[in-house]
Amino acid sequence: MQHPGLMDRARVHIPGWRRDALRTNLWFVPSLLVVAAAALFGLTYGLDRAVHAHAFSLPSWVNTGGPDAARTLLTAIAAAVITVVGVVFSITILALQLASTQFGPRMLRNFIRDLGTQLTLGTFVATFVFSVLALGSVNSTGGATFVPHISVTAALVLLVVDLGVLIYFIHHVSQTIQLTDVVHAIARDFHHAIDELHADRGLAAASPPAGPAVGALAERLEREGVGIPAPSSGYLQAIGHHRLVQIAGDSDAIVQLAYRPGHFIIRGRPLAVVWPAASAPAVADGLARAHVTGSHRTLRQDPQFAIDQLVEIAIRALSPAVNDTFTALTCIDWLTDGLTRVSAQPLRDGVFRDRGGRVRLIEVTVPYDRLVNRAFDKIRQAGRGMPAVGIRQLDSLSRIADATIDDDQRAVVQRQADMILRAAYAAIEEANDRADVERAHAGVVAAVARRQHAPV
Repeated sequence: MQHPGLMDRARVHIPGWRRDALRTNLWFVPSLLVVAAAALFGLTYGLDRAVHAHAFSLPSWVNTGGPDAARTLLTAIAAAVITVVGVVFSITILALQLASTQFGPRMLRNFIRDLGTQLTLGTFVATFVFSVLALGSVNSTGGATFVPHISVTAALVLLVVDLGVLIYFIHHVSQTIQLTDVVHAIARDFHHAIDELHADRGLAAASPPAGPAVGALAERLEREGVGIPAPSSGYLQAIGHHRLVQIAGDSDAIVQLAYRPGHFIIRGRPLAVVWPAASAPAVADGLARAHVTGSHRTLRQDPQFAIDQLVEIAIRALSPAVNDTFTALTCIDWLTDGLTRVSAQPLRDGVFRDRGGRVRLIEVTVPYDRLVNRAFDKIRQAGRGMPAVGIRQLDSLSRIADATIDDDQRAVVQRQADMILRAAYAAIEEANDRADVERAHAGVVAAVARRQHAPV
C-alpha cells in the first residue's frame, strides 16, 4: 500500500506548477495587495463612519484636520506614491534588460518571478489605491461634513511602510543583479528540481510489484498499443503522475509516455502509447489534463534546464568578448553541488504502480549520464586550452565520484575525466600546466577506485 505522505507529494505537482506560473509574472502579487488595500479601506471607512455617527473622540494623533487638509494630504500621498511606482518600474525594466544582456534571455523569468520586486510594486500600488479610495470618501458638501480620520492616518502609516520598502528594494536590486547571487539562485532551483525527482521516485517505488513484468508490458505496448496524439505544441512543463496512474487504474490500462518535462512536443505527434486500445479515449482525456505545455521550459520537473542555465552563464563568461574565468569556475562549483546530490541517490526507473502494485505508467527517465554530460561537455569545449577550467572540472569530478553509488555512475565520471585530460594534451602547450591537469585527473581516478572498494 502506498505511503500517504508520498501520495500527498504527488498530488501537488500540477497545483505546484500553477503556483509557479502565478509567481512568474508581475501582476499577481500586486493584485492581491490591491485587494488587501481595498479591504483595509473598507475596515477603516467603517470605523470612521461609526466614530462619526456616535461622535466618539479620537486620540489627537489620529485627528487629521478638516476636509481640505485631508484632501491635500491624501492627494500628496497618492501623487508621490504613483511617481515612485514609475521609478520602481523603470528600475525593474533596467534590471531585466541587464539580466538579458549579461546572463542570457533564459534568465529573465528568474528575475520576473522574484518575490521582492513583486512585493515592492504591489505595496506602492496598494498604497496609491488606498489613498484614492480615502480621498473619494472625504465629504464637505452642505452640512454633512465627513473626514475619514482613521483612513487618513492609515494612509500615513502606509507611506512610512513604503519608505522602508523603497530602501529594501534598492538594496534588493543591487543584490539580485550580482552574478554570484544569480548563480546561487539557479543552483537552488536545481536542488528543488532534484527533490522533485526523488519525491516521484518514492511514489514510483511505494507499492510492491504485482502483475506482468515491465519488459513484457513494454513489448505488448510496442505491438498492440494505441498512440495518443499531442493536443498542442510546446515545451512539456509538468506531468501529473498521480493523476495518470489513477486514470490508468480506473481504465485498467497501461500508459507509456513519449516525453519528459523539457522536451518539445509537436501537435499531432504521439504523446503516449496506451494498451488496451479500448481504454485509449478515456486515457486521452486524462493525458490532456495531466500534461502542462507552454512556450518555455520551467525548472519544476526539469533539472536539465537548471543545468543548461548554469552552463550558459559559464560559456558566456568563457567567451573572448567577456573572458571572465572566475564566473565560469563559480558555475562549475554549483553544478558540482547539484550533481553530488543527484549521485547520492538512485534516480527513479520511470515505472509507476497503482495501489495493487500493478504497472500503470511508464515514463521517459532522466539518465544519469545525460545530466553529467550536459553539465561538463559544453564548458569543457568552451574552456579548451584553459588549465584553470580543466583542473576545476576534474576537482569537481573527484567530489562527484566520492558521492557515486554504483559502477555505472563511476564510469560516466571517469569518461568525463578522460576527455578533459585528452583535451589538455591536445590544447595546452605548457608542460607544467599539463602536469597540473594530470595530477587533478589522478585525483579522479583515485576517487573512483576508492568508491569501487568502499563497503556498500
